[in-house]
Amino acid sequence: MQLFPLFTDLKGRTALVIGAGLVADRKIALLLSAGARVIVGAHAAHPQVQARARAGDVELRLAPFDLAWLDEAWLVIAATNDRALNRQVADAAAARRLFCNVVDDVALSSAQVPAIVDRAPITIAISSGGSAPVIARRLRERIESLFDPALGALAALAQRKRGAIRQARPELRARRDFYDWLMDGPVLGALRRSRPEEAEAALEQALGRNTPAPAGKVLLVGAGPGDPGLLTLRGLRALNEADVILADRLVSPEVLALARRDAQVIDVGKALGGPHETTQARIHALMVSHARQGRCVVRLKGGDPLVFGRGGEELQHLKRHGIAYEVVPGITAALACGAYAGIPLTHRDHAQSLTLATAHRRAEATQASGGLGDGQTRIYYMGVNRLPVLREQLLADGCAPSTPCALVENGSRPSQRTVFATLDTLASAAAGHRVLSPALVLVGEVTALGAELAWFGQMLNADATLPDADRLQASA
Repeated sequence: MQLFPLFTDLKGRTALVIGAGLVADRKIALLLSAGARVIVGAHAAHPQVQARARAGDVELRLAPFDLAWLDEAWLVIAATNDRALNRQVADAAAARRLFCNVVDDVALSSAQVPAIVDRAPITIAISSGGSAPVIARRLRERIESLFDPALGALAALAQRKRGAIRQARPELRARRDFYDWLMDGPVLGALRRSRPEEAEAALEQALGRNTPAPAGKVLLVGAGPGDPGLLTLRGLRALNEADVILADRLVSPEVLALARRDAQVIDVGKALGGPHETTQARIHALMVSHARQGRCVVRLKGGDPLVFGRGGEELQHLKRHGIAYEVVPGITAALACGAYAGIPLTHRDHAQSLTLATAHRRAEATQASGGLGDGQTRIYYMGVNRLPVLREQLLADGCAPSTPCALVENGSRPSQRTVFATLDTLASAAAGHRVLSPALVLVGEVTALGAELAWFGQMLNADATLPDADRLQASA
C-alpha cells in the first residue's frame, strides 16, 4: 500500500487553497461540500471564485502567497500553473507538518484527492496515488453505477436508529442479519420511492419481530434495445439485486451477462406465432410464486417495460396478489432505432409530432385511424410481418406512395441493418433483404434524413437488394 487511506473531518476547519482558477474552483467545491472554511489566495481570481467570495462561501485574498496564511490551515491545496510557486507552498506546508495536495504533481504532494462516490454519509474514495487519475475516474464511474442513490438515506436512517437496533438485536449475528435485511428489504425500496416515513415505519415494525421475514418483490425492468451500454444504472443495480430473472426473448445475451452470477435465469420469451396467453399466465404465476418465497424477482423486458409489452397487465396481476413491485424504465426501441439509424424522430423543419403504434393488438381492440399529416412521424412496433397491411392502411388514410420510410432491424446491436425506402417499396425491400423481427417501421418525411445522418450498422435501400440467386431462394 503506497498511501494510507484516511477520511478527515474538515467541518468548521480551515483549508487553504493557493490559486483561483477553474482547477482550484473544483477543489474549492469539494472542500465546501465537506463543510470546510475555505481561504483562497491568488494574484487574480476566476469569476466563479469571485462569485463564491461575494456570496460569502470563501474568503478571497488577492495578494502574493503569505506564509502567515498557513497559521490557520489544517489542509493546504496548491492549484496554480506556476510550479515554482506550488513548490514554495508545498515546502512551507511540510515545514509546518501540514498535508499539502499539489494538483497534478505527485512529486510535490504529501496528500492526494481521490475520485469520490458520494452517498453521504457513505463515501467511497478511489486513488491511484496520483499516477493514473484517469483510471481512478473510470473506476469511479463503474462503482457509481453499482450503488443505489438511496443508500445514503438508508445509512442516515440506520445511524438515527442505531441505538434502537443495538437494543433490539444485542447479539452480533442477529444485528448483522438485520442490517442485511435493511439492504435487501422494503426499507431501501421505500427510500428509493422517496417515502421516508414508510421506510422508518417498516424498520420499527421489523425491530419488534424476532427475525425479520424476507420480503419478496418484483422489479419490472426495461433492458433497452440490446446494446448493453444503453441499460440504465438503476437497471444494472436491479440485475445485481436479483435472485430470479424472468427474461424476454428480446433481451440480449450481453445484457444478461451483467446480471448477478448466482441469479436463476428463466427464459419466458414468447415464440412468434406461439400461444402467448398460455405463456403470459406462466409469467404471472412465476412472479407471484418466487416473490412469495421472499425472493427479488426481476421481470426483464426488451426496450421499456410499459411500451407495447404487457407490463401493465403484469403490474395489475401483482397488485391483485399483494406483491410489492417497482418499475425501472428502459430505452424503448423507437428512441434507440431512430438514434442509431441517424433519424431525428422530431425535427423543426420536418416533424413536429411523433406517434408510437403497434401493428399487433387484441382481436377485439379497434385500430386507430387517421392519415399521416404534414410534420408527423409514425413508428410501428412488431410490424415487420404486416408491412403489406400497413401499406394498404396508410394509403387508404391518404398517405402518398412516395412517403419516406425506414425499417430498422436489430436496432443498436452489432447486426443492425437499416432499409431506406418509400411506403410503396418498403414491403418488397424488406422481403428482398430478408428483414426479420425484431425490426421497427418508421414512416414520415424525417426518415429520409437517415440516409444522410446514419452512423451505425449497415445501410440498405430499396434498389440494392439481394443478388438474383438469393432473391429467388428467398421468394421460394
